[in-house]
Amino acid sequence: MCVSVSVCGGTSHFAADPERFSQISVNAVGISVLPSLCAAWVSPVIQINQQKILSPGLKYGIVLDAGSSRTTVYVYEWPAEKENDTGVVSQTFKCDVKGPGISSYEHNTGALAKPLDECLNKVKERIPVHLHKSTSLYLGATAGMRLLRLQNETAANEVLASIQNYFRAQPFQFRGAHIITGPEEGVYGWITANYLMGNFLERNLWRAWVHPYRRETMGALDLGGASTQISFIPEDSQENFNNTMQVKLYGYDYNVYTHSFQCYGRDEAEKRLLALLLQKSSTNSSVDNPCYPRNYKTALTVKYFCGSLCTQSLRPTNYYPDQSVIYHGTGDPGLCQEMVSLLFNFSTCRSQEDCPFNGIHQPKVKGNFVAFSGFYYTINALNLTGHFSLTDFNSSMWFFCSQSWAQLQFMLPKSEEIYARSYCFSANFIYYLLVRGYNFDAGNWPQIHFQKEVGNSSIAWSLGYMLSLTNMIPAEGKLIQLPLKPSLFAGLLIFLTVLALLCLFFLVYLCIVSRNQKVISRVEYVFTPE
Repeated sequence: MCVSVSVCGGTSHFAADPERFSQISVNAVGISVLPSLCAAWVSPVIQINQQKILSPGLKYGIVLDAGSSRTTVYVYEWPAEKENDTGVVSQTFKCDVKGPGISSYEHNTGALAKPLDECLNKVKERIPVHLHKSTSLYLGATAGMRLLRLQNETAANEVLASIQNYFRAQPFQFRGAHIITGPEEGVYGWITANYLMGNFLERNLWRAWVHPYRRETMGALDLGGASTQISFIPEDSQENFNNTMQVKLYGYDYNVYTHSFQCYGRDEAEKRLLALLLQKSSTNSSVDNPCYPRNYKTALTVKYFCGSLCTQSLRPTNYYPDQSVIYHGTGDPGLCQEMVSLLFNFSTCRSQEDCPFNGIHQPKVKGNFVAFSGFYYTINALNLTGHFSLTDFNSSMWFFCSQSWAQLQFMLPKSEEIYARSYCFSANFIYYLLVRGYNFDAGNWPQIHFQKEVGNSSIAWSLGYMLSLTNMIPAEGKLIQLPLKPSLFAGLLIFLTVLALLCLFFLVYLCIVSRNQKVISRVEYVFTPE
């Protein structure tokens, strides 16, 4: 007969004589109890920092990123209980709303609903019907609406009111439409990047969520249509900079430097270039553009590039909004660089090390950075990926900007015209922004990772927004958690090792005792007189 006993994760087999099995039953019982005792001792230890209650299910949240050029709908889900007051959130669905950004509807707010319907109908299918009413929905508008509010506050309020009326008729729990500030957008992007990179939470050996030991956070570089943001933790996080925000996530505090440059988004910066070229041209009807591909030609109204608040100072003296201007692409990389450099004011700070441009003080960039949104799309058009040298970037940019329109259409067959014609400008703009603006150089340029997403999750401010908002959503049940510090973790490993050895010694002892008793019993059986 074979008796198998699981002891502390291992299995021992005992050969037993059927006639004598009763004589070792006490020992077998003792051995069988041993695993229970081990489990009783070990269980409380490995449960540290783990959830003591089972998840009652998932919760959902919807965030609409209402940017200057378009609106994107994200659906997020997370367990109903939370980790250190913050939900463990993941992206499950993304939908790009057709049409321009919501700020473009200032004169036709009634047309806002139709483009949203298609994405919202898909969202309704993704989230279980019985959870629709408890699912929070937020809309965050960024630089496009910030500009509209500065230019025409009444129009901005009418756009928001129209959106609110639309979402109040939806089955979800609408939490409002808000115009977020530039620093908020920057910090939320920083949170998203570091969350997706695993810099806030990771699973330990027992699949419990813990804070990574000595894990460095990454800086975040976001390039939108109307603004751009830089966010990172400086070398001296205690240094006093006006643009520092305190963030608390998963029980830890972070002092993040962040700044948002209005009018330095890709679209608004290009409009400023077009207005500048018109200003320097000898005619008002035909203008050469060195950043457009050779042999490319397009007609644009003056209102298109001079109607923005960002180009107000560059409007011609005789401003006729409907006047048409024809731009001819010359594909001149050197002249394009020269013109793009004029979009930055590098003289304001008078060569102060912590003041790169436009009079904004910035600490020295430190560590790794992730560059997403417009940064990624431009780099991708140049046929570059991930991280690379500044030399590689410059040579790829020069080659790209030297192409004719026919060659460019062959290189970028799926790109829309408005993007394909502008990638040369975008590349030069990114160069001046990162090298002359933020003070990256050949040495630390490779530390910038140009990336669109991590796994199935987009790197965008909306996930950071959702992570922050989950702090206001109560957990379904109370968690019992303890922080697993490195010193405690080492102590636990030593304790568990000693405990395992004791279990092993005890098992060997029981085996020896069992064998001795078996031998004695057989001897007694042989020498017992009949």
